[in-house]
Amino acid sequence: MSQDRYDKVMSLAKRRGFLNSSFEIYGGVAGFYSYGPLGSVMKRNIEDLWRYFYVFGEGFIEVDTPTITPFDVLKASGHVDEFEDLMAICDHCGRSFKAEEIEREGRYICPVCNREIERVKRVNLMFETRIGIGEERRAFLRPETAQGIFTEFQNLYRFAREKLPLGVVQIGRGYRNEIAPRQGVIRLREFSMAEAEIFFDPENKRHEGFERIKGEEIPLVIEGRNEKMRLIDAIEKGIIGNEALAYYMFLTYRFLMACGIDRDRIRFRKHQAKELAHYARECWDAEVYSERFGWIECVGIADRTAYDLESHMKHSGADLHAMRRFEEPKEKTVKRIEVRMEKLGPLFKEKAGIIKERLEALDPSSIPEDGLEITLDGRSVRIPPDCYEVKVVRERVSVDRFIPHVIEPSYGIDRIFYHILDHCYLETRKRGEEYRILR
Repeated sequence: MSQDRYDKVMSLAKRRGFLNSSFEIYGGVAGFYSYGPLGSVMKRNIEDLWRYFYVFGEGFIEVDTPTITPFDVLKASGHVDEFEDLMAICDHCGRSFKAEEIEREGRYICPVCNREIERVKRVNLMFETRIGIGEERRAFLRPETAQGIFTEFQNLYRFAREKLPLGVVQIGRGYRNEIAPRQGVIRLREFSMAEAEIFFDPENKRHEGFERIKGEEIPLVIEGRNEKMRLIDAIEKGIIGNEALAYYMFLTYRFLMACGIDRDRIRFRKHQAKELAHYARECWDAEVYSERFGWIECVGIADRTAYDLESHMKHSGADLHAMRRFEEPKEKTVKRIEVRMEKLGPLFKEKAGIIKERLEALDPSSIPEDGLEITLDGRSVRIPPDCYEVKVVRERVSVDRFIPHVIEPSYGIDRIFYHILDHCYLETRKRGEEYRILR
C-alpha cells in the first residue's frame, strides 16, 4: 500500500526522533503522541518564538496556572454545559464516531460496516477527576488555559497598575476527550496550547499598532473563495469587526511564516454563526493546508467580549471590574445594590458578611428579579430577592466601572509543529538513490 505525504512525514519524524505514537509497546492509545529528542527541542523553539512575539514583542505578561480545574470554574465558564460533541454509536460493529464526520445527506453511515447508525447522543468532552480523598471535590483537566487567566484577573489587573489594554499569556497543556481521534497528531486528547488573553475597554477596541500595518495584505476566505485583502479595507467593509482582531490576525500570519510554514498555504476563515463557541461574538481561524487533511485550523482569534469575566463574577461574587478614570468628576445615574442585613443575617448567620461583600461587588444590571445564586465554599447558594434591593441614584463619580472585553489568539502548538514538518519535507534523488529530508 503506497504512502501519502502524511505517512511519509510521520515515518521520517519517528525515525529522526521528532514524534511518535505514545505507549507503543502496549499497542498505543489514540490521541496521544510523544516528542522525541529532536522534537522536544523543536517544540520548545516554537514556544520560545511565540514568547518572542507576544512577551517581548507585545510586552505581555506570562502566567502558569494549574491544569486541574474545579467544577465550579468550568460550570461558570459554560464548559460543563456547552463543551460537547454529538457521538454516533454503531450497534453492528460497536465503533463510535464523531457524528458530523460520518454524516451523509442527514444520515449517519458507519465507515466500517457501511450501515446506517441510529443511536446518537451528546457527550461532554472534558476529562473528569476528583480533588482530595474522602471529601472529594469534582474537577476536570482543563480544556483551555484561558480560565486560569480569567480567575486571576483581579491580581493581574493590580499588577499592571490598573491599566488597559492588558495582555496575559500562558503556554501549557489542554485536554479534550475526543470521541474518535483518527487524524494522528492533528487531533489529540492531550495537546499543547499557547494562548493570549488581551483585556480591552469595550468602548475602545482600537490598537495602537494598527496604523503601521493597516496597508498590509492578509489572505481571507470571502464568500467561499480565497482572496488577499488589506487590513484597513477589511475593517472598513465590516469583514473584520475591529482593529484589535485585525492586528492579532496579522501578528498570527507573521508568526506562522516565521515558524517555517508556507505563506501560500495559510488563510483566515471567519466562523459562521452556527460555528461560534458559546463565549464568542466573532472568531477567525488561521487555517493551514496539508495534502491529506486539507485546510486545518491551527489558530483561533476570537472576540470573547465580557462573557467569561461576567460569568465568573456572577458565580463567584468576585469583583472583576476595571476602571475608567475621569479628569474631572461627573454626575451620573448609577445602580447600587443595597443589602438588607435584617433579612440576610438570620438566613446565613456567620456567612452573611461574606455574602454581603459579594453582592455589593456584582454588576447590578445583571441581577435577576427572582433572586440569584452564588458559589460559597464550593456549593451553590440561592439568595432570595428580599435580601437586597437594586436602587437607582444620582451621584458625582471620578471613575466609571466596567467589565473588560477580551480578544484571544489561541494557538495549537502540535498542529503547527506538524505543518512545519509537512511544509519543510522534501523528496530528492542523489546518485540514483531517493532521499527524504527536512529542508
